[in-house]
Amino acid sequence: MSWLNYHHLLYFWTVARSGSIAKASQELHLAQPTISAQLKLLEESLGHKLLERQGRRLVLTDVGRTVLRYADDIFRLGNELKNAIHGLPSGQLRVAVGVTDVVPKLVAERLLQPAFDAFPDIHITCREGSLPQLLASLALHELDVVLADTPSSEPVSIRSFNHLLGTCGLSFFAAPRLAHLARGFPRSLEGAPLLLPSEVSSLRRALTAWFDAQGIHPRVVGDFDDSALLEAFGQRGHGVFAAPSIIEAEVCRQFNVSVLGRTEDIETGFYAISVERRLRHPAVVAIAESARSQLFG
Repeated sequence: MSWLNYHHLLYFWTVARSGSIAKASQELHLAQPTISAQLKLLEESLGHKLLERQGRRLVLTDVGRTVLRYADDIFRLGNELKNAIHGLPSGQLRVAVGVTDVVPKLVAERLLQPAFDAFPDIHITCREGSLPQLLASLALHELDVVLADTPSSEPVSIRSFNHLLGTCGLSFFAAPRLAHLARGFPRSLEGAPLLLPSEVSSLRRALTAWFDAQGIHPRVVGDFDDSALLEAFGQRGHGVFAAPSIIEAEVCRQFNVSVLGRTEDIETGFYAISVERRLRHPAVVAIAESARSQLFG
């Protein structure tokens, strides 16, 4: 298909939003047979069914849901274009962000805050999941950017670009009942209870290698996919846990823990992953620029 008939796309978009051809015909001031014929032409040009009837209702097919997401963006941008030309407000800025579940929530909040500072009326949608899941959503343009602690190298059919936001060292924390482990750190961690991120995370691999290099053998008492759950267990005193040094003060304040020690030998990095070689979304640009100049600067 060398071009797309946007009139046909508009008819489909209106039917999908209104839920029926009858309601769409009233909104568009067109006869129902006309809309049905145009929808059929759109489906033929795309080579897929977009709507199917279930009883008296029209429901979207899987392809129809994908087309609807693109249509939402197309007509939203069209309205913004008209408003911009006429000097009217362009509406609320929206950004959809995926955050991998191993990124600490406090880091994610620090990374996203500049978008709120730059655009006070912004609407941010955050989705959490594994890196492959979020990259798949990025490929479908359901997300504008993915924030991760490792660059994209997953075997998924998406051309993505990694934008390094910054790196920092690692701090080790413990609740008051384990605060005595600060004396003689890191040798004091020999045999100490330890909470670790899941085995698939890059931080887990880095911690394991660091302990091996130091000749220290802590007692692993739990591993977690979710960083917030790991920190909650650490707050309860179940074990020592590690987090990026850039959020050291926030971790101590929020979870009532203290710092046992730090290391620069373990470097944690954070990335903005996009389908663009150069970041263009204004909110994502604000996130990246602030991270590089202030958070990790």
